[in-house]
Amino acid sequence: MSIAKSDLHAALKKYFGFGKFKGLQEGVIESLLSGINTFVIMPTGGGKSLCYQLPALMQEGTAIVVSPLIALMKNQVDAIRGISNEEGVAHVLNSSLNKTEIKRVKEDIVNGITKLLYVAPESLTKEENVEFLRSVKVSFMAIDEAHCISEWGHDFRPEYRNLRHIIGRIGDNIPIIGLTATATPKVQEDIIKNLGISGAKTFKASFNRPNLYYEVRPKTKNVDADIIRFIKQNQGKSGIVYCLSRKRVEELAQVLQVNGVKAVPYHAGLDAKTRSKHQDQFLMEDVDVVVATIAFGMGIDKPDVRFVIHHDIPKSIESYYQETGRAGRDGGEGHCLAYYAYKDIEKLEKFMSGKPVAEQEIGQALLQEVVAFAETSISRRKFILHYFGEEFDNETGDGGDMDDNVRYPKKKREAQGDVKLLLETIDATNEKYKSKDLVHVITGKDNALINSHKTNEQAFFGKGQDKDKKYWMALLRQVLVSGMLKKDIETYGVIKLMDSGRDFIKNPESFMMTEDHIFDGEQADGTIITAAKTEGAVADALLMNLLKDLRKKNAKKLGVPPFVIFQDPSLEDMALKYPITMTELSNVHGVGDGKAKKYGKDFIELIEQYVEEHDIIRPDDLVVKSTGSNSANKLYIIQNIDRKLPLDDIASSKGMSMEDFIKEMEAIVYSGTKLNINYWIDDILDEDQQEEIHDYFMESKTDSIDTAIKEFDEDYEDEELRLYRIKFISEVAN
Repeated sequence: MSIAKSDLHAALKKYFGFGKFKGLQEGVIESLLSGINTFVIMPTGGGKSLCYQLPALMQEGTAIVVSPLIALMKNQVDAIRGISNEEGVAHVLNSSLNKTEIKRVKEDIVNGITKLLYVAPESLTKEENVEFLRSVKVSFMAIDEAHCISEWGHDFRPEYRNLRHIIGRIGDNIPIIGLTATATPKVQEDIIKNLGISGAKTFKASFNRPNLYYEVRPKTKNVDADIIRFIKQNQGKSGIVYCLSRKRVEELAQVLQVNGVKAVPYHAGLDAKTRSKHQDQFLMEDVDVVVATIAFGMGIDKPDVRFVIHHDIPKSIESYYQETGRAGRDGGEGHCLAYYAYKDIEKLEKFMSGKPVAEQEIGQALLQEVVAFAETSISRRKFILHYFGEEFDNETGDGGDMDDNVRYPKKKREAQGDVKLLLETIDATNEKYKSKDLVHVITGKDNALINSHKTNEQAFFGKGQDKDKKYWMALLRQVLVSGMLKKDIETYGVIKLMDSGRDFIKNPESFMMTEDHIFDGEQADGTIITAAKTEGAVADALLMNLLKDLRKKNAKKLGVPPFVIFQDPSLEDMALKYPITMTELSNVHGVGDGKAKKYGKDFIELIEQYVEEHDIIRPDDLVVKSTGSNSANKLYIIQNIDRKLPLDDIASSKGMSMEDFIKEMEAIVYSGTKLNINYWIDDILDEDQQEEIHDYFMESKTDSIDTAIKEFDEDYEDEELRLYRIKFISEVAN
């Protein structure tokens, strides 16, 4: 049925009150009204729902909308009922309805009142529903969240696979519209094939969201403090914080509340009433922040979300894109901040280990893309768009400078020769390796797969071993984004040469490579040892030297080693946070109230003077209050040591290993609280041994256990020395 443009615009005005269509909407609606199979790829917030809602309201019969989420259906039905004077204009048909409700739905459809029927794919497998739908006029079928059809999508639902067959049973020649907000080229192919709509008219909107600013920061032990600081800097703005586990959602929401942030948790483990209450509080601006698992946000249309924080890195770029896409829907500011530590990736890999092999392979391939995104040093926008099969030029493209890599560029180096070597190696190995194995071949590391192909016997094996694996991985990612290589998805990520790559081998030209971020993990105490600290997070070297001098002077005066007063990580933290009151100092890493009172006075005075002289703008005076789980542990340990209970018993009653228990005790004494463990020490070390270790620590410049083990020629175990160090710090320092 062809409809004049003026009628379309009149219908848009009549039903939705809009004066004009957004982006590709008009073309999609025209295609569907003409009875053509249509496929729409449109990012979240692009107005996908209207593409099937308006044609459904304009045509006779009922449009069937297949959607995977009951909550989403409910929201949409409410929205449609809000624009019509007929309650029955939109209905849901799913497992949540009772018999009376099902009867009413069917009556409204038969009477031609219902224009939109939302169903879950499972409801379509029921024989009686299929029978009923065959007997009524169906205007078209809309498959929302169509990526659920594809195993390569990030959200595969096996029940979606059968849809084609079901549609065929409901009726012949029913027009189909498939819609998705995230689809890589591979997933798009898969959707079209599985829905049997090969001749479909495809509409693809740009995935570029120019108003979003992308940033990735290293995740340290102090990630909660970083998040609080960020939220406080954006006071009064709405934001979402995503975590992977429900437990972490609960904990973080608590920490935020204790620290004066209006926040609520949201995850599938809460009952429906609480969820909807928290959702409403967020929409009505009674709270500023929702801490959530990915269960939140499906269908949440709050236009003024100003920041989206990922406490844990997501499982795929699709998920990341979808979740960050909830920021700045109104075109205003949207800050997308993700915290990344490789440890989280390893955790996600562990989760996959019980799944079928093909699923693991796909999961792995999706995860590696996330790692590449976090560690890359090229434009993050360019990286995301390349992933979705879209070209982007930072110079001319909209939002080209809206990410941390472009704003704070890293050093570049000429890599022409290395690119040539990389491409030649792929060619010489007949394009049969994935990224990891390829880098092994170049750096000369063999494994079972490489040996089976006898690649280790080739002349080019290990040609690039003068550089490390991280360098080659970074180069490989950048060459992939440049379009000279591609990952073949069918074979789970084998690297293939493109024509432009073959041209480069023949006629090499300049290739400027950017050095990647190295997220080298962290030390046990949470201080990061990485070159990739974000702007502003570098300790003040000048102040650090002054603090060290003061520590040395005071140590001499008191006749104790410097580390007894404050350890190095504590000084580094002072050089970062500039504490000028006792309260602030007691919140510095490894300093508690006791230590601050005992040694802190001179340090505060020095820092205060330094801040004044150098006009330092201090970071928001941030004191992160804890929710008290650790403090309960601390109290338990102190009480039971006072009762002289055996240490291994105290540890096992709290379900801790001895190693973790010693760490807990170290944290207690280093922050200035005394622990008298003499009763235990006397059991494990005799008097002479104790004296020897005491003298060593008194003379030593460092409290490092490794140095002590070397000094004593391994006469003492690691555990013995650590326990004595606790006694030493307790007596000498506290």
